[in-house]
Amino acid sequence: MQPKTLALIDDDADYSEFLTQFLQEQGIAVSRFDDSNALLAASEAFSYDFYLVDLMLPGVNGVELIKILRRRTDAGVVVVSGRLGPEVFREVITAGADMYLVKPVQFEQVALAIAAVQRRVAKPSPADAVWKLDRVSGELLVPDGTRIQLSEADRQLLECFAQAGGEPVTREALLNRLGREVVEGDADDGLSATIYRLRRRIERATPTLVPLQSKSRVGYVFRAPLQLI
Repeated sequence: MQPKTLALIDDDADYSEFLTQFLQEQGIAVSRFDDSNALLAASEAFSYDFYLVDLMLPGVNGVELIKILRRRTDAGVVVVSGRLGPEVFREVITAGADMYLVKPVQFEQVALAIAAVQRRVAKPSPADAVWKLDRVSGELLVPDGTRIQLSEADRQLLECFAQAGGEPVTREALLNRLGREVVEGDADDGLSATIYRLRRRIERATPTLVPLQSKSRVGYVFRAPLQLI
């Protein structure tokens, strides 16, 4: 199984050209970017089915790029890089990559890695994949069975999302729920940091994709069923 569209982010022109040709022969529509900032500036940056990422890139480095992608998409991400070492592997997997291949690597191996990851990410979520917020224990129950102990701020935010029923919640509503003053025009209100800590708490506990996303110019939305119990 191969994705329909793929973004290749690598500044090695010869490697990218030949790999692109090979993947296109497999029926994949490939878009090449030799600079991570060029990808992020593209209107379709987060709409690709798959991403192949180098680590040594002009613009945002590969690890930071993976983190940005993971905030916006659950598409497959494979790193193909010449950097070696267990600390590098740990860094890219922690950032959200699905697989790590070390250059030099055969194009057939890259295609196999893409297919293997795509089989996982293309699986539909089960209809009963419901997240639950236990208000008594103060825990979040992930569909995979993981239980995550939450802070008071985490609980307040998740209650707000549960009550919204999948609709976006404004920054003002979330700040009010946290008991914080809403100051007009103040972008540095600490909410982004609070949301980030909640996401990281969940990501450290489970490989399940966190369905908490920002909603441009509005606030945030929890894009999965979330029940209060």
